[in-house]
Amino acid sequence: MKFAWEYKTLHLATQGWLTPKLDQVKFEALLNELGRDGWELVGTFATHEGYGRTSAVMAVLKRPR
Repeated sequence: MKFAWEYKTLHLATQGWLTPKLDQVKFEALLNELGRDGWELVGTFATHEGYGRTSAVMAVLKRPR
């Protein structure tokens, strides 16, 4: 059996300069909303800004076509 997937990427900007943080409540709410639409989180990774700082988090999601 073959599956065809469609993919979605999210670019989630961090807030703050010295200690950038991702709004966990908003991120979780967004994932729950997308989950109700059939999207499944495949993975996340942070984009490197320099000196150990992260400017954004990328999330990859998939769902069957």
